[in-house]
Amino acid sequence: MKTPGDERGKGDRAQAGRPSDGRVPGWLFDGPGGPLAASGAAKGFAPGTVTLGEIAEAVRGEVRGDPTTVISGVREIEDATPGDLVFAMDLRHALLAARSRAGAVVLRRGLEAGDKPCILVEEPRLALACVLEILGPGPRMPSGVDPTARIAASASISPDVRIGAHVVIEPGATIGPSCVLFPGVYVGFEAEIGEGTVLYPNVVIGERVKVGRRVIIHAGAVIGADGFGFVKDGDVHRKIPQVGTVVIEDDVEIGANACIDRATLGKTVIGQGTKIDNLVQIGHNVRVGRNSIIVGQTGIGGSATLGDGTILAGQVGIVDHVTVGPGATIAAGSLVTTNIRPGEMVSGRPARPHVDELHAEIAWRKLPDLLRSLEELQETVRSLEKMIRDKSGG
Repeated sequence: MKTPGDERGKGDRAQAGRPSDGRVPGWLFDGPGGPLAASGAAKGFAPGTVTLGEIAEAVRGEVRGDPTTVISGVREIEDATPGDLVFAMDLRHALLAARSRAGAVVLRRGLEAGDKPCILVEEPRLALACVLEILGPGPRMPSGVDPTARIAASASISPDVRIGAHVVIEPGATIGPSCVLFPGVYVGFEAEIGEGTVLYPNVVIGERVKVGRRVIIHAGAVIGADGFGFVKDGDVHRKIPQVGTVVIEDDVEIGANACIDRATLGKTVIGQGTKIDNLVQIGHNVRVGRNSIIVGQTGIGGSATLGDGTILAGQVGIVDHVTVGPGATIAAGSLVTTNIRPGEMVSGRPARPHVDELHAEIAWRKLPDLLRSLEELQETVRSLEKMIRDKSGG
């Protein structure tokens, strides 16, 4: 009989390709929009050798000035040095960039930065994302498998994964190529982690959970805890076993300490490209569409459905079984208790069309003045009544 130590022994760690020389190579990225989106190393750029022209090509911008200007890094305008690239999103920042020590500037088309070399683009923030993929340092993790990791013999681990200290991978789990598991990660029985996914420290992936490719899950997130399902049995609450799973599709990012519960039956689904902030709670059997945004401290009740491209601002509450249509926007602090139409913007508690909520807020702010006017009117009426009584009595 195998002991736990036998099942998760050194032979399994060797399977994962621990290098014999103990090197700690730089982080390599690969793939659109995910944790393995291109870095300078992956694109063949050594530090200090990237030119303005190469960056302009990467961001599809137009160079003004010397395209051979060498760029060594990206900084805030006030901290820039002569080798740095800075970004100016508007006229005020363009003027500051022109007076800075920066070597070059990325500008929105139509702006200028004096005589500094620059790249003109349509969307500077989009260009910033691309440039940081090229020049940003990215996270660092030693190659291979840390000797303290405990990996089941029946787990399938690609040879090029990076696995940190005290990671636990249970039997039947699958870890795809180019994955990175930081220290303290737990991957449950028969869970699947897709290619290029990064799990930061102390992430928990429950049993049978499926995580797609190029997913980023930040520290402390729990994917696949039991859904909050109970049924009243006399005076006690009896637990309903949660035997479903969670599916995280490709290119999803999940913030620190977020919790996504497994389904009672079937699956909880987070659609491709969706981005979830820190401290978000997603209940059992929820379905979130593609390319949605869910901001911090939002809570989504069980079996709710969010269409593609929905936006939930901070501290939004969604009650059980509600449907939010594709493209809808829920303003911060709102409580959604009924279905929301596609493309609609709502706000308030309970949520209603945003224009209606604004009108109500305006009326609410006028209420003190209205009360004062009412009191003055009541006093005038009382004075008139007294005058009439006095005149009648006379």
